[in-house]
Amino acid sequence: MERLRIDKWLWAARFYKTRSLACDEIDKGRVHVNGAVVKPAREVKVGDLVEVRTGTLIRSLNVTAISDKRGPAPVAALLFQETEASIQQRKLAAEQHRLAPEPALSLAQGRPTKRDRRDGEKLRDTRWNERWSASID
Repeated sequence: MERLRIDKWLWAARFYKTRSLACDEIDKGRVHVNGAVVKPAREVKVGDLVEVRTGTLIRSLNVTAISDKRGPAPVAALLFQETEASIQQRKLAAEQHRLAPEPALSLAQGRPTKRDRRDGEKLRDTRWNERWSASID
């Protein structure tokens, strides 16, 4: 087997859990082959450069083997080799994520307590609970 559809190859290489998910990502323009946006039926061959975007990270992969069967992860890892620049970019993103502050710590105030809720109700108009009528008294 020399060539294979890109959606099948991405599925076999375990980048996506199903072929339909791979097709959806390809249709959204998140997969490039040799620098060009592709369709799911595009065939890849050994030596092609595939770029897969997951979130904000772009992984550049050299196709080293073709397989249309989804096997275990160690076998799937033999289908591609990630470029050195992509590995460095991924490590840098992981380090930045590790050093980033916890977003929850930036919250100055959390959920109001029962006392806060009651104080807020006292400040509001006290006539709210009175009965309103359109009749003339």
